[in-house]
This record gives sequence, C-alpha cells and structure tokens, in this order.
Amino acid sequence: MRICVLGGDGYCGWATALYLSEKGHTVSVVDNYIRRQWDFELGAQTLTPIQPLADRLRVWQQLTGKTIELFVGDVNDYEFLADVMERFEPEAVVHFAEQRSAPYSMIDRKHAIFTQVNNVVGTMNLLFAIQELRPDCHLVKLGTMGEYGTPNIDIEEGYIRIEHNGRSDVLPFPKQPGSFYHLSKVHDSHNMMFACRIWGLRATDLNQGVVYGTVTDEVVMDEALINRFDYDDVFGTVLNRFCTQAAAGHPLTVYGKGGQTRGFLDIRDTVRCIELACLNPAKPGECRVFNQFTEQFSVLQLAEMVKKAAGELGMHVDIEHQPTPRVESEQHYYNAKHSSLIDLGLQPHYLSNSLLDSLMNIAIRYQDRIDTSLFHPQVKWRSTRNTTARKSASAAEAVSGLAR
Repeated sequence: MRICVLGGDGYCGWATALYLSEKGHTVSVVDNYIRRQWDFELGAQTLTPIQPLADRLRVWQQLTGKTIELFVGDVNDYEFLADVMERFEPEAVVHFAEQRSAPYSMIDRKHAIFTQVNNVVGTMNLLFAIQELRPDCHLVKLGTMGEYGTPNIDIEEGYIRIEHNGRSDVLPFPKQPGSFYHLSKVHDSHNMMFACRIWGLRATDLNQGVVYGTVTDEVVMDEALINRFDYDDVFGTVLNRFCTQAAAGHPLTVYGKGGQTRGFLDIRDTVRCIELACLNPAKPGECRVFNQFTEQFSVLQLAEMVKKAAGELGMHVDIEHQPTPRVESEQHYYNAKHSSLIDLGLQPHYLSNSLLDSLMNIAIRYQDRIDTSLFHPQVKWRSTRNTTARKSASAAEAVSGLAR
C-alpha cells in the first residue's frame, strides 16, 4: 500500500513510518522540522539524541534496502500539499502533522491561536486535497481521547445513541476538551465528519490515549534511528517524566491528588493500530472513530508503579504532590470503550515492570542530558500569560509559517 505519513519526523510519525516501511508498504514522509524548532523555543531537548531526518532516512535505507521518500514543506501551504498528493499518489494518508501539546497551546494568546490555525487549517487543506486529487484515498487522522474530557458516563467510540422526547438518533459523543489544543482536535473531527458526509470521503479518526515507550523493532536497529523521549513540562508525557525523575533521584511530581485517569498505550501498539486502520479502510462517506488505547491508569497509579520498579533497580524515589497547573478534576469517573481496534486484530502490549525498567534504563543511559528544571510546570491554565511565553514572546509567530 502507498502510505504518506504527515509529521514523519515526530515521535509517533517516525516510529510509524519505519514500521510501515518494514512491513513492505511504500512510504513517504512529510515534515518541515517544526517540532525541533519548538525545542529551541522552549529551551528543552529530548532526552535521546535525535539525528537529522535526512540522515535517519539514509541509515534506514542502508540497513534495510528500503527507501522512504521525503517531502519537506508545510501542510498549511495548499500548493505544496497538493503537489505531494499528485507526485506520491497515496492510497492512505496518516496525519500526525499537528501541534500536539496541551500546555503549549495554553502558554498565551499567540500560542493558542497558532495551535488552532496550524491544526485546523492543515487538516482542512488535507480534506480539500484528497477530495480534489485523490478522492478514494483513506484519511487516517490522529485525534485524542482528550476530546471527550471526563464525563460521568461511559465514553463510547466517537458516537452515542441518544433518546430524547420519544425519538432516538446516533450522534457524535459530547465533547468536553480541556485545552485549546484539544479544542483544535474537536474542530478537526467536526470538519472530517462534514467532509465525509458531503463529499463521500473515507476517514478514520483515531482518538489516541497517552503513548509511552521509545522502542520498536525498527528504531533499535541503529543508534541513528532512535526515537524521541520527551520529559519536559510542555511536550513530555507523565510516564516519561516519572521515569526520568527516578533516574535523576528526583521526587515523582504528581499534580494534585493524582486521581486524573486516562487511557494509555505502548508505542508498539500505536504503529500497529495505524497499519490496521490503513489495511481496513472506512467506507466511502464514513467517518469512523476508534478509541486508541489499551489500558487506563490514574497519575498516582503510574507514580506508584514507577516507584516500585525503581526500588527493584536499587533506586529510592519519593512521590511528591504539587498543585495542578491545569483546570481539571483530580478525581473522577472514567470508563472509555476501546474494542474496535482489538476486533481488527490488535494484540496489545500491556504496561509491565520490564517496560518501566527499559524506560528508566534509557533515562539512566542519557542522564547527562537531563535538565531537572524541566520537571516543574511553568504553564498555568488560569493565566493568559505564562513564563515560557515571556522568554520568547514572538517564537510562535516565527514558526507560524511552518508545519511538519
């Protein structure tokens, strides 16, 4: 299958591109390195050293004999995107090319607007490009479980049957996004549903949970292929932060009571979910939604698991509760359905002590790159001007013309 991966230099995009290539698909990646620019803007770096994308692709070809075609440009530039569609002629497009951090979107007005314009316009461009140039192409779009929020009812996969005043209908599940980033994803979902309805496009909206891990069979083939390991307060994920804190001998920082519960999945399951969605496309006119995660944990549960695993490695770590910088429920009901991908054949990798050991050993290996100042949140949801923004007030504008 001919598959184009938008955002192929990012965390999920890189692992996905290599996995699909290894499985025999003809793969291209589109990127403009904006994710690397955000590291410079924030004064942060991924824990693992990342090679330039062209070098990574060259090493991949040397190791496997497989070529991944690279297109450097901006998905917000319609002419560029249309050129990619015409030249590569994809059967499926995997869309990772968005600003994906909730804290980044909450830094200030400029970052909020940049996030929504970048994400929504890029997706709109892609919908138009598919309709005008490749109408049979299947769009596989990365959404987020954060679109749903934390309702006091079970979360269905995208849609829910409603009965009201004696009548019933199947409608999109109510959305309660928790940041301007999550709002941008809600806008994407609505635009995709509309485009499928009026143009007969086919799309799969993957509402992904929090991804952990850096290791797939492909990235371990050579040091040059290593994936990102983000642990900072803006782009880092909670499990990465805990494992890095443990390696640094720093307390595990739990926001509030730690009852915030979310869906989680291994990066190895992410790449398999993408392939399953591509191999089993939506029908013309269908915008289907899969909840893409395998397990649910609270933040405090994860901290306790990391503390125990660290102890077995001879490291003593404490758990420290801090005021949450977000506006969120610290304890709540959470039960989300996630059976569709399992039904398609996903065999999950569940979070285990061996995986936690692996993450902490990676953190130990690169502990000279750990910056402990990045552990503490600078972006507070109730403030419209945050410290990170004041350090580089025009940074979002400087990169606003770029997209992965």
